[in-house]
Amino acid sequence: MNEKFYTLPSEKQQRITNAGFRIFSQNSYKKSPMQEIANEAGISKSLLFHYFQNKKELYLFLWDKAADLTIEYLTLWHCYEAENLFEMMERGMHAKIQLMCIYPDMAAFAMKAFYEKDPAICGEIQKSYQLHFNRKATNALMRLNPDDFIPGLDLRMMHRQMYLMSVGYMWEISQRGETLDAEILMKDFSEMLSFWKNVYLRKEP
Repeated sequence: MNEKFYTLPSEKQQRITNAGFRIFSQNSYKKSPMQEIANEAGISKSLLFHYFQNKKELYLFLWDKAADLTIEYLTLWHCYEAENLFEMMERGMHAKIQLMCIYPDMAAFAMKAFYEKDPAICGEIQKSYQLHFNRKATNALMRLNPDDFIPGLDLRMMHRQMYLMSVGYMWEISQRGETLDAEILMKDFSEMLSFWKNVYLRKEP
C-alpha cells in the first residue's frame, strides 16, 4: 500500500474506504471490479491503483481498517472498562451503531469477507479473524464471575452465542437499506440484553 493514501484529506480517505466497503459487500471478491470502486469513490481507476497496488491489497486493507475502527470506537465508548459482560456489550453496541452511521457498509463488508471463499484472501482473513476473536473472547471471559450465572453454564459457549447473535443483528440492520435510527437500534438491542440476563443470570433466592 502506498503510504501517500494517509496524506489525503480525511474526507477523501473516508470516501475511498466507504466505496470499497460498499462494492465488496455487494459482490464476491472476484466479481468486485476496481473500476466500480473508483467510480463510487469519485476517483480514477489509475489513482486507486496508485494507492493500492492491486485488489487483494485494497481488500485486506479494508478488513484491517474495519478491525481498527471497531477497536477505536470500542475504546472511545470505554467498553474495556465496563464492570461486567452485559455493560460491555451495551457500550459496544453504542459504539458500533455510531460507527455504522459513518461507515454504513462496513458491517456488511466484514460479514461478507468472513464467508469469502476465494483462495487469494480467505486464509489471511480467517487467520486474522481468529486472532481478533480469541483476544476479544479472552478479555470478555476474564470479567465473568461464574457465581453470577446459573449453575453449570458453559460461559465460553454463552459468550460465543451472544457474540454471534450480535453480529447477526448488525448484519440484519445493515441489509435494511434504511437510514439508521440509533435510538431504535439501541432499544432493540437493550431488549436482547434483557432477554439474555433473564436466561443466563442466577436468580436471587
